[in-house]
This record gives sequence, C-alpha cells and structure tokens, in this order.
Amino acid sequence: MAKVKLTKTALKQQRDNLKQFLRFLPTLQLKKQQLQVEMRQCLEHIARNEEHERQGKKAIASWIGLFGSEKEALRVADAVRIQKIDTDFLNIAGVEVPRFQGVVFENRPYDLFLEDLWFDDAVAAVKRIVELRIERAIVRRQFDLIRQELLVTTQRVNLFEKIKIPECRENIRTIQIYLGDMDTSSVARSKIAKKKLREAVA
Repeated sequence: MAKVKLTKTALKQQRDNLKQFLRFLPTLQLKKQQLQVEMRQCLEHIARNEEHERQGKKAIASWIGLFGSEKEALRVADAVRIQKIDTDFLNIAGVEVPRFQGVVFENRPYDLFLEDLWFDDAVAAVKRIVELRIERAIVRRQFDLIRQELLVTTQRVNLFEKIKIPECRENIRTIQIYLGDMDTSSVARSKIAKKKLREAVA
C-alpha cells in the first residue's frame, strides 16, 4: 500500500476515490451476476442440445443397419456437405459472442426413385445431427468467452471490495486522525502563545 499524504488535499482525493469505487461496484456486481446467469443458460443449452442429439440417434438406430455397407454409409455422408455456417454476434454484458443461426448444406441432388427408401430419411437425420454438433460448438465458444469475462469482472469486484474500498476508508481515517491531532495541537499552541503574550504584557 502506497504511503498516503496527510493533507486536506489528500483527504479530498481519497473521499473522491471512495465515492467513485462505491458508484462503480454495484455495476460490476450486476455484470458479474448477469454473466453467471448467461453461463448457466449456456450449460442448459448444451445439455438440451446433447439430449436432442441422443434422441436423434435413437430415432435412426432402428434403421441405421439398413446402411448395410460402408459404401452406403459413405453415400449418405457424401449427400451431407456443409456450404456455410450462419452466425451473428450478440452482446452479453459487454462481451461479443457468436450466436448460431443455422447451417446451409450444399444442394447435392440425388434421385429419390433410384435410392433406397431409407436414404432420404438418413440424409435428413445426419444433417440434423451435424447441425446440433455445430450449434453446440458455438454455444461452447459463447460459454468460454463469457467465462473469461466473468473471471476479469470477478477480479475487479474483489479488487474494489477487498482492496480499494477498505484502503480508501483506512486512508481517510488515518488522515482525519492526523488532521484532528494537528488541529488540537494548533489550538493548544495558540492558547500557550496567548497566555505567554498576556504574561508578557502584564
């Protein structure tokens, strides 16, 4: 802790600092709470996404054996090619995070009359699973960015609560005691000087 000057100017500076810290602290605490809520929502989103993928896999489990060979599985995979991933950005408590909008798949035409009956359903199911996995990766990225910001915000809250505000209060107390002692000492010196002056005149 830097040594504080024991002056009225320093006292005013410390009071101004304290007022500023006390004004900013609630904003930081609110930001911290908001980030914690957003992190919980990300985790819930990820859990829902994983559950949807499990349900999707379960739904196709009954006919996935129809793929028969690796060649047929590759035909399905070949029909599912990503053209682009649509995202935009969202501001959460001052943090820019990516938000999943959707996946655009390449239009790879195939003849439904020539393909097996299950082929179209298999392609749709695989596309849905790919979409879920991409969405989950983006939500995890959101989570990581929010967690980083939460770490910084928590450090700032702790700095204000545990160091800066107590330090200012202690500095104000120290300066006030010193200035009070100086005032008392000044009054005492003044009385002594007046007494000596009276004695000299008398």
